[in-house]
Amino acid sequence: MGILGKVMCILIATKAMDGNVIIKKVDSTFNAPKTKKATFCMELKDASGNIEKRKGITYEANGNRRLLKFTEPASIRKIAFLSLPNDVMYIYLPSFRKVRRIATSVKNTNFAGTDFTYDELSTMEYSKKYRAKLLSQNDSVWVLKLLPKSNSAYHHLIMHVDKKHYIPLKIEFYDKSGTLWKVLEEKNIKKIKEYYVPTLLIMKDLKKKHQTKMDIKNLELDINIPEKVFTRRYLRR
Repeated sequence: MGILGKVMCILIATKAMDGNVIIKKVDSTFNAPKTKKATFCMELKDASGNIEKRKGITYEANGNRRLLKFTEPASIRKIAFLSLPNDVMYIYLPSFRKVRRIATSVKNTNFAGTDFTYDELSTMEYSKKYRAKLLSQNDSVWVLKLLPKSNSAYHHLIMHVDKKHYIPLKIEFYDKSGTLWKVLEEKNIKKIKEYYVPTLLIMKDLKKKHQTKMDIKNLELDINIPEKVFTRRYLRR
């Protein structure tokens, strides 16, 4: 291999390494708070422009546990989702009065009519599930291509990362044929204590022409959250 070839190999390896370093920093930034508690207002908008409004509460701890529960309207009140370490997930459907474990085969299906899958609502470290390659950058943003390390609903993701705070401003999800399927935007970045966090999430399904907007309110970080919150029993409350 000539000198030019060696230089090209080094540049390619460096670019790939930089992408993985960036994605690990994204994970560490997202999981920096020991705990999170918030309420949220959610709007689901369909292709005809019809809007369904929901409210709920969410808890997170240690970057690997999350509970999300709807509180309004009455038709979906108490529907809840619990994510635990090692990709263990449960859902509670009050109409059946049962807690059910979510099978691996359905983790990439949408939760309760939203545009977020169970997997996307769980606590997830991108660096564990994806290999990242730096595609481009400017003064404020890195653009990464994320390739799944194992079986996934997506062929790849394109992530636009804010250089200042290591927050994904936009994530594009491509299907197995390489067609753009969904787009997630993270907006309204606020400083709470020493952390910077997005407080508005907008997930658009371009195929269904459907979107879910999640406005995070009353966000509290590093507060005491009892262990019992992240249990199947609490899921039913």
